[in-house]
Order: sequence, then structure tokens, then C-alpha cells
Amino acid sequence: MRRILTGMLVALAVCAWSGAAFGQSNQGAEEGVANAAEMAEVDAGEVDASADETTVQNPDEARGGGGVIDKADTAWIMAATALVLFMTIPGLSLFYGGLVRSKNVLSVLMHCFFITCVMTIFWLVCGYSLALTEGCPFIGGLDRVFLKGLDPNAGDGIPESLLFMFQMTFVIITPALIVGAFCERMKFSAVVVFSLVWALLVYVPVCHMVWGPGGWLLEKGVIDLAGGIVVHITAGIAALVLCIKVGPRKGHLKEKMAPHNLPMCVMGTGMLWVGWFGFNGGSDLGANPDGVMAMLVTQVSAATAAIVWTAIEWIKNGKPSVLGGVTGAIAGLAAITPASGEVGPVGALCIGSISGFVCWYFSVVLKSRFGYDDSLDVFGVHGVGGFVGTILVAVFAAGQFGGMMGADYSVASQLGIQTLAAFGVAGYTLIISLALAAAIEKTIGLRVDENDEREGLDVANHGEQAYSS
Repeated sequence: MRRILTGMLVALAVCAWSGAAFGQSNQGAEEGVANAAEMAEVDAGEVDASADETTVQNPDEARGGGGVIDKADTAWIMAATALVLFMTIPGLSLFYGGLVRSKNVLSVLMHCFFITCVMTIFWLVCGYSLALTEGCPFIGGLDRVFLKGLDPNAGDGIPESLLFMFQMTFVIITPALIVGAFCERMKFSAVVVFSLVWALLVYVPVCHMVWGPGGWLLEKGVIDLAGGIVVHITAGIAALVLCIKVGPRKGHLKEKMAPHNLPMCVMGTGMLWVGWFGFNGGSDLGANPDGVMAMLVTQVSAATAAIVWTAIEWIKNGKPSVLGGVTGAIAGLAAITPASGEVGPVGALCIGSISGFVCWYFSVVLKSRFGYDDSLDVFGVHGVGGFVGTILVAVFAAGQFGGMMGADYSVASQLGIQTLAAFGVAGYTLIISLALAAAIEKTIGLRVDENDEREGLDVANHGEQAYSS
């Protein structure tokens, strides 16, 4: 079995090396056709100018921020918005629901469902305005509170109302991811309060710094296409804080706490994987070749990480587990998220390989060594995966690895920016999450009592059972 794993990893390394060499050999050929491409662009520009006039029925009404609404871009981002929402309900809900014990499955489903509702209203009231309108380098303004002044026909490429919807799905899934760290033991009221206040104090400022107009990290040149920093690092760090602050489940490391329904978990993983094409492929906000490449590398990274995680378990345990395979896929998806706009297939292969191993190590080896109860490995998969992708994009965005950056790109300089962003956001998230958890513990309390935990949160918190006896 060790020979099998060695062979698989060597094969992946050879593929990566070959791809890099192939990219270098193609560089001369690409320069050879550059002049012809430029000549073609002149003619194409005339066609595009004509086409732009037909993309909207009334271009004058469709202008907002100096742009024109494009029907193709709008149609794709509408579909991508539905895909990303599909990631939370039902994708993440089923993925997490299958991993907990049967007496707690409804509580996890309700957490994801209710967070979706609460974040929707939060984003409407002030979240969108504070995150994605002009303000200072660390927070936006109040111009779009309750979507005040929004023109439904205005936008740049896509209507601003669609941008609102698309980004809303990101603020929905981020606190929902954290649920996996404290499931089976945290009060429903505490979950709601933490999610809402955390979104205001952590998600919104980080979103603005990375993606908002004039954002601090955006101006420094940070690369984060779809949320490796904004979504995965913030959720992972908050998850680590909460699982330690709330404490382990009763019987942790003493009682068997196996997933109650692995088929449900696998179905949820499939929904997440498919939805991730909207997550990454839609984040360029257009139906274009960049979005297609983002989808391609998403597929490659997820598949590679799943293979690596499965191979490791196969060697160590003698059998390839279903749980290991699906968890590896999620790790690869989380890691490629920040990089999907700038790396090519070779970079995706490398990022998937590295994230598969590193996330396995954090989720299995280090978690066991330190004894914290990150129930569904939110930190080990999403937090660590987000870190891996955020750092490695600086390397694999380079042209010699098939990345999208030009000849004047500096790996060292970008690596510094990515490291600053990853650790800076992690530190900020850690401080705010600790303070918020402490405040909730002193007021309404974080944890259910022992009797409720033993009975199960389905009955204790919601008065219902998932399965009839």
C-alpha cells in the first residue's frame, strides 16, 4: 500500500512538472500568434461595439457606474447565484446533517436554514452597504442601507441588484460553515446571536477590505477570487474559537460518535461540489473564458484532493473510506477558491495535492494530538484549506506554472501580500470571535445543559424528531 501511495504522489508530481514544462515550451508559440490575434481583435472590436448596442433594450436606462448590462453575463450570474445558495440549502445542510448523530440532525438542518433567513435580512438592512460600497479602507458606507437608491436597471455588466443577490449567498454560507464546529451542543439562541453579530463585526469588514471599493487589502493587490480569505479563513478561525470555547461534546474520545447517515453526507458533498462552480465560476461576474478556467481548476483541485486523502487513509487503515474521500474533495474545493481566477490546471493539480495532505494532517493528526472537538473539521478543512490556497496562489499564478500572471509578475512580492492578508485576517477574526463568544457566554450562555445534550438537540431545542422510532 505504501508503494501505491508513493506511486500516486510521484505521478501527480510528474504531471505538475510536465505541465509546467509544456507551458514554457508553448510560450514562444503564443508570442508567434500574438500579432495575428491583435489584428483579429480590431475586427472583433467593431463587432463587439455593434453587439453592445443590442445587449439591452434601452442602454440609457441600463447605465449605472458607467457600464452597460450584458444579457449573457446577467444570465450566468443569475444561475451562479442559485448554485451558491444551493450550496447552503440543501448542500451544506445535508453534508453536516449526515455527519452528526441522529438525535441532532434536525438541529443542524435548522441552523443552516435559519442562518440563511437571518443573513438575507442582515444583508438587505446594512450588510451589503457596509461591505461593498465606498467608504474607508476598512468598511463601506451607508449609501445602500435597505438598498436605498438602487436602480434595478443600473449596473456595470450585470444589474447591481444581481450583485447584491450573488454576494448575499456568500454571507449566508460563511456563518453556516461554522456550525460544523459546535454542532450537537450549542444553544440555538446563541447560534443566531453569534452568527448575526459575527457577520457584522468580522465578515463585513473583511469583505470590504478584500473586495470592496478602496478596500485595504484590495489596494495592496491581494488575490482572492471567491473567498479563500473572506469565507474560509474567517469561518475556520471562528470555528476553532467556538469549538474550544464551548468545549467538547459529552463523551468525546470516549463514546462512538459515528455519522448517522453517510449517504446523506455524500449527497450533500455532491451538491456542494456542483454549487462550487457557481461559487468560483461566477466570481468573475461574467460569462467569459476566465470563468470557464475557474470551473476547470475547481474540478481538478477537488478531484485531486479527494484522491490524496483517500490514498492516505487506504494506506494507514487498510481501506479507502467514503468519509475520507468526500472530506478530501471539500478540502480541495476550499483551497482552490482564492486561486481559481489566477491558476491553470497544473496549479490546480498541485494545490489539490497539497491541500489533500495538509488538511488531512490538521483534521486527523493535530486535532487528535491537541484534543479539541472541531466536530465536523471546519477548521481543519475550510480554515486550513483557505490558508493553503491563499498562500499557494502566489506561486502557481506565475506563468511558468501555467498561471495567468504576466512576465513582470513577482512571486516573492505577491507571497508577502498573501501572507499578510491570511495572517492579518486570521488574527482579527480570532480576537473578535473570542470577545463575542465570551460576551454571549456571560449573557445568554453558549452551551445547552447536560440533560438536553444527552437527549439530543432535536427534541431539546425544537421539540421534534427526525426519525420515528
